[in-house]
Amino acid sequence: MRIGELARRAGVTTKAVRYYESLGLLAPARLTNGYRDYDDHDVRLTQEIRALGRLGIPAEGTRPFLDCLALGHRHVDDCPAALAGYRDAITDLTQRIDGLIARRSALVARLHEAAHRGRLSPATEGEEPMTDHTSLPAGLPAPEDDGAAEHLPGMRVPHLRLPATDGATVDVGALGAGRTVLYVYPLTGRPDTDLPEGWDSIPGARGCTAETCGFRDHHSSLLAAGAARVYGLSSQDTDYQRELTERLHLPFQMLSDVARSLARTLELPTFTTSGLTLYKRLTLIIRDDVIEHVFYPIFPPDRHADQVLGWLSDNPL
Repeated sequence: MRIGELARRAGVTTKAVRYYESLGLLAPARLTNGYRDYDDHDVRLTQEIRALGRLGIPAEGTRPFLDCLALGHRHVDDCPAALAGYRDAITDLTQRIDGLIARRSALVARLHEAAHRGRLSPATEGEEPMTDHTSLPAGLPAPEDDGAAEHLPGMRVPHLRLPATDGATVDVGALGAGRTVLYVYPLTGRPDTDLPEGWDSIPGARGCTAETCGFRDHHSSLLAAGAARVYGLSSQDTDYQRELTERLHLPFQMLSDVARSLARTLELPTFTTSGLTLYKRLTLIIRDDVIEHVFYPIFPPDRHADQVLGWLSDNPL
């Protein structure tokens, strides 16, 4: 067969075939007119070279495998030399993977350092400032009361064990005597991670970090006003929340409900954006494991801690 037919049957280009010939991996017969004449064995060799290449073994490294066929073996890897070729390829890939992991770790560290440094430093002339998640832009759309929380007052909180940022597990159905402030939020931003597309245009979405800062700054006042404890809760994982806890120096723990189990058991309102299903913002005042009061909807979130403090002061135990 001619070179074009070989290339078609083997699934390669004619240029690749000529390259294999230049390495001495293919040695077709010559016709009297000087044209190369390939046979089914050449097709098999070319297919094996291509298959090994997909595994990361370069064409020049396939010779031990092709020699195995030349010795009469059925498979290209029936020989010890071929097995050694596999080991060499695995060692090479391992070294490359280790190098890529090290480079990725270094890039992540540089990104984290630069993003957090930029958060605290003013932008130089001509540069855009880093996003400040602790302040709210003007013109945010306010959420409307859709009645999705009207059923909650008087409900008993189910026993549900959720991981907290201090490494403990908290049963939200057994928080203890007295009042617990449990504020539920969709998603906190962080300096090195982009928010979902169109986040500021979603009513009630923006402002989770500002809300959290409010509960941090009013924490001692909330306790003095009768709250026995304060928790934040979202569907973000614990490692993500722990970064927030450390960055904002929070005096209380954050609970992670990745599976949104509390939403299912209490029918809490959620919304979906960018492929994520997130909690809508609301706050539960839980007294002796029963929901005593609900704040919903919440706007603006950066002043919500004042609102909770006012309610506690107006409704002493």
